[in-house]
Amino acid sequence: MALSKTTNTYNRQNWEDLDFPILCQTCLGDNPYIRMTKEKYGKECKICARPFTVFRWCPGARMRFKKTEICQTCSKLKNVCQTCLLDLEYGLPIQVRDSALKIKDDVPKSDVNKEYYIQNMERELTKSDSGTAINSKAHEQNDLLMRLARTAPYYKRNRPHVCSFWVKGECRRGEECPYRHEKPTDPDDPLADQNIKDRYYGVNDPVADKLLKRAAAMPSLPPPEDKSITTLYIGNLGNLNESDIRDHFYQYGEIRSISMVPKQQCAFVQYTTRAAAEHAADKTFNKLILGGRRLTIKWGRSQGRQGLQVVNQNLETFEPVPGLPGALPELSNNFFNLEPGHIPLPNMPPPPSLMVPPMFGPPPPMPPFFFTPPQLPPFNPTTGAAVNVAASSSVTSNDAGSSTVAPTAKPTVHYPSQDPSRLGATQLHADRQE
Repeated sequence: MALSKTTNTYNRQNWEDLDFPILCQTCLGDNPYIRMTKEKYGKECKICARPFTVFRWCPGARMRFKKTEICQTCSKLKNVCQTCLLDLEYGLPIQVRDSALKIKDDVPKSDVNKEYYIQNMERELTKSDSGTAINSKAHEQNDLLMRLARTAPYYKRNRPHVCSFWVKGECRRGEECPYRHEKPTDPDDPLADQNIKDRYYGVNDPVADKLLKRAAAMPSLPPPEDKSITTLYIGNLGNLNESDIRDHFYQYGEIRSISMVPKQQCAFVQYTTRAAAEHAADKTFNKLILGGRRLTIKWGRSQGRQGLQVVNQNLETFEPVPGLPGALPELSNNFFNLEPGHIPLPNMPPPPSLMVPPMFGPPPPMPPFFFTPPQLPPFNPTTGAAVNVAASSSVTSNDAGSSTVAPTAKPTVHYPSQDPSRLGATQLHADRQE
């Protein structure tokens, strides 16, 4: 709560009166020579509502004027810039930093409790020798913060605001207009709704949500389920030798062996324990740079498991395509020893390649003729006369005295071309009988 400048109270004596603000490199700008104005007790802090010294400056050419928004006490409590309220070390929102370092926000938000808390924190900061932020001691080396941190100033953030008259088509300044003549952002964009208090307390910050989603989408290296794997694959080695690999990876645990593959520019580092291998993978994945080359870190594969994976891949089955007919029925008489599923249907004839007569057994029956050949009496070529079938039957006897009569076999006609009438034998036989 802001108080009158003429009121002589305890809070009036503790108003902030300093000579230089706490700013980040982006807010200061790229110009090393800036002119900064100072207004003593010019504004009230947007967080604690106490009057403080306001500084105003221009960060560079074609940039907008900037000023401090919060007091230095609130800035030191969170270790943030007085203008952009981003972390001074990583350039990230407070919500991202606190979630990565697991810092719990204990700053009260009510007026009375907040004023009492700020006074106590300011007293502790005055007693401390360094005078730095209290939470800055929690800034340990965190992998998430190192990957998301902004390493260079982002001066594009200091540009002027969009000209509202130009958006309406009424700006008459032209090139002399100090504001930007650009299309404004979509009002439905979450980044278009930002405020200082949400940024400071680390709640409902759209910029922080965007960075956390980006961190969740970053690639990671989960450890394999097989606990016996303690080997790491190191790729993109280039001209690095075994000693360079050993000098860096021995700090994570005891190394059992290092296998170099110069042809593939890779190596396999095997640790004695699984914990050491996980620690090395966590510290080096997507962050290790040796000899000016970013090394590729992956987990090794178990040889036994790899063989099982190959077998499982060969035995992999796919889901049936919808709309196809089912499996063909199996036949009981599988004469050709066909594989299951390849036997033709009973109503369908076999393919021509399978119509092969069997090698053994009687020949198949001949198809019936379309005419009945005449039955002629047998002809004796020696005498030239017809033979009586009843008289010409031969009588044979055996030792026992029994006799059997063997009738003469009748000629059979298999094909029409063997018909005696067509060959002229019938007419010749008739002439001989005359």
